[in-house]
Amino acid sequence: MDSVLLFEEAVDASGNSYSCYSGFRVGAALLAKNGKIYKGCNIENVSYSMTICAERTAFFKAVSEGVTEFRAIAIAGSKNDDFTKPCNPCGACLQVMAEFCDDDFIIILSDGEYKLSDFLPNRFD
Repeated sequence: MDSVLLFEEAVDASGNSYSCYSGFRVGAALLAKNGKIYKGCNIENVSYSMTICAERTAFFKAVSEGVTEFRAIAIAGSKNDDFTKPCNPCGACLQVMAEFCDDDFIIILSDGEYKLSDFLPNRFD
């Protein structure tokens, strides 16, 4: 799948964000090796430690359906519908990616494509 189209899927997923505390909506579109796309959004909670990021939502949806092999993920985040600034994945999300993906797993942001190893060069495994 084209990286631009996958990023558009991530922007679409951000529309389901439950972000009433921060106002920052994030969407993720995870492309599995079987070609299926799993979308996720951030879901906040008044107890911030209970909040989950869009990336982990997408991964957990896929894994809960028995899918554990992935090609790429696109991530889009915005407070004002301007998705031109990159929304980098947090450390927790990167570690979840590292659980299921190789160093060359593709992470698509608004400013281009990266590899998992670009963000997490010394993964915990």
